[in-house]
Amino acid sequence: MMWVAVDAMSGDYGPEGIVEGAVLAVREFGLSVYLVGDEQELLDILLKFDYDTEKIRVIHSTEIIGMNDSPSIAVRAMEDSSVVKAVRLVADKECIGVFSPGNTGATMAAALLHLGRLPGVLRPPIAAHIPREVGPPVLLLDAGANVDCKPEYLAQFAVMGEIYSRELFGIQNPKVGILSNGEEDKKGNTVSVKTFDLLKKIPFNFVGNVEGRDLYGGGREVDVVVCDGFIGNIVLKATEGLAKSIFNVLKNSIRQSSLAQTGALLLKSTFNAVKKRLDYAEYGGALLLGVEGICMIGHGSSNALAVKNAVRVISECAKHGINDRIRTRLSEYKTILSDSV
Repeated sequence: MMWVAVDAMSGDYGPEGIVEGAVLAVREFGLSVYLVGDEQELLDILLKFDYDTEKIRVIHSTEIIGMNDSPSIAVRAMEDSSVVKAVRLVADKECIGVFSPGNTGATMAAALLHLGRLPGVLRPPIAAHIPREVGPPVLLLDAGANVDCKPEYLAQFAVMGEIYSRELFGIQNPKVGILSNGEEDKKGNTVSVKTFDLLKKIPFNFVGNVEGRDLYGGGREVDVVVCDGFIGNIVLKATEGLAKSIFNVLKNSIRQSSLAQTGALLLKSTFNAVKKRLDYAEYGGALLLGVEGICMIGHGSSNALAVKNAVRVISECAKHGINDRIRTRLSEYKTILSDSV
């Protein structure tokens, strides 16, 4: 059995929804989960559910790293925290991967400290899913792990993202692009221009520069988009905020008219389909690629659906050998990726 470690204590709303998500993953996908947190509290919550008791284990921890704690300090000082103990289950080879809905910086720091980077990886990026009009989401790297990047980092992000898109989304020949302020080859800042020259040398489907509007499927077709973590995190948060605002505007407009309310009832299935396509919970969270083991970072507000899908995605990454493929590709492209341009 492939076990997945889940930090059950670090979410914004306590462990109940996280435990429910783990139970759903066991029921629906036949997966096995370690829940890490306050043992008695987690066992009390588990009593509410029917599940295969052979497939869920509880590991006790006494500390929780908060959202306002300094990641690097807390990870070293709070060794009995739920996120650190969950990551160490992966480091000890008891689990294939870890999911945490807590402090993003702490999850990254714990992964780098206890798991380490894959051979050849310069900087692990966060790979986020951006929903588009049709088909699987666009993969955006980096979504916040590395604020300042060199061209070599971005080129590695592209290689890792291309592998993820092909293996997990089933896209045979993913289109890879650089997020820029124009499609012309020389558009962008110094880093993006040098990255463009690097990516032209890699034998995959590089389509050049793409603009912000292309992320959502309304312009130039692209499957994997690379940028530094400063830009990527802004894009990710802006996308989430816009999706939420659009639904709020629709709800408020519908409430103001009885005719609109009738129409909304008729379109309920359509609205639900749109909401599902835009819901981050459908993908579980964002993967920290390039570390030994599989590490997924969730929203602080992760619900049961998000946790269930996070466990599923972690298991799929293991089944597809994502890390082995990253090792192989980075080794093959070592000379190209180390080129200073």
